[in-house]
Amino acid sequence: MAPKDLAKTMNGFAIGIIGMGDMGKMYARRLSDAGWRVNACDTEEKYQSLCEEFANRKQIKIFPNGHLVSRASDYIIYSVEAASIDKVVALYGPSTKQHAIVGGQTSCKAPEISAFEKHLPEDVDIVSCHSLHGPSVDPRGQPLVMIKHRASQENFDKVEYALSCLGSTHVHLSAAQHDKITADTQAVTHAAFLSMGKAWHANSQFPWEIDRYVGGIENVKINLTLRIYSQKWHVYAGLAILNPYAKKQIRQYAQSVTDLYKLMLGGHRKELERRIKKAGAAVFGDQKWEGELLLKDEVLDRFSLGKKPEKPVPNNHLSLLAMVDCWSQLGIVPYDHMICSTPLFRLWLGVTEYLFRKPTLLDEVIRVALEDDTFRSDDLEFTFAARGWSDCVTFGDFESWKDRFQSTQKFFEPRFADATKVGNEMMKTILENTAR
Repeated sequence: MAPKDLAKTMNGFAIGIIGMGDMGKMYARRLSDAGWRVNACDTEEKYQSLCEEFANRKQIKIFPNGHLVSRASDYIIYSVEAASIDKVVALYGPSTKQHAIVGGQTSCKAPEISAFEKHLPEDVDIVSCHSLHGPSVDPRGQPLVMIKHRASQENFDKVEYALSCLGSTHVHLSAAQHDKITADTQAVTHAAFLSMGKAWHANSQFPWEIDRYVGGIENVKINLTLRIYSQKWHVYAGLAILNPYAKKQIRQYAQSVTDLYKLMLGGHRKELERRIKKAGAAVFGDQKWEGELLLKDEVLDRFSLGKKPEKPVPNNHLSLLAMVDCWSQLGIVPYDHMICSTPLFRLWLGVTEYLFRKPTLLDEVIRVALEDDTFRSDDLEFTFAARGWSDCVTFGDFESWKDRFQSTQKFFEPRFADATKVGNEMMKTILENTAR
């Protein structure tokens, strides 16, 4: 249906948002700014504070609970933790307005779709979405996954039309395709940054205060690690633990870290070199995007929380070597997922490509890995950390994940304000330079 015709049929169309966390609020503001009527709620104890926060926005009406939002809205978006989606939909789903459309904004669609099928009335259509970026990132041009699970084409068109105000690039996937791609990209990427933070914490290191962690690739590692730890723990736990595809990917990353570290410790030059270069050829050898690197030195060096040393300190980049080995072992071609990638993933792919497409640099990294023991204790803690996160996922242990995350979060907390400021500028500049 043409947008002009859709607009006529959607006169008075109300959008409900159940869950006013950071993403829920971002959606509420963007939708209301575009002229949509928004009904929203969170837990009942937050009702008064939300009323005060949105008192000056006439297009947003705050309700005490999800029952009232569900009864008054034509399209209801559940923006809650993936671990809580079944409980919340079970509570409010039966109150859904007749013939309404329901969707979710969780990062893991398997439990979300299961909850909708189990608890929603049969006359309700299901159209889910997922903005592949955080709440502080401008949604314009970012991927927005659209999932037509159980819906008429007309209702699907209505949802797409309403969400078009975000200015995002719509990517049409099934729920299973979404979970597979997010496991291949986000889950493993997050595991790497979480492990870096845990290793620095274990060694009581603020990496921006140490020469060997300042400049170039290290700037990306530090800024994005702090960016993740400054967020809410459940965002990453839900994506890793509840995604049916993530367990295998995260386990393989931990295994790749362990295998490569053992080869370094044992001084097995030929085997280490063979494995690393074989992985590089599998991931980057036949890449679809020939030409310039995603990231360049002048961009990488611009954003630092510390003072860059006059002479760069060599690094074996175990985290990057293991990522490419992991992709290779699982048969993942990361470029295939660029249409559905997060800013974090694009930056992580950029720094791995930067290393592997510079043969002289890669050879130097392998030499350092075997001959220089400067990073031995750091790499030991990194290996422990990678295996620890993998164990949390394998056992579905949310409490251990929470404890591990929050203890490291507290360690880095004093620098979050600076890191967020520098990180936002870095993200903006680098993403502009990596647009293809």
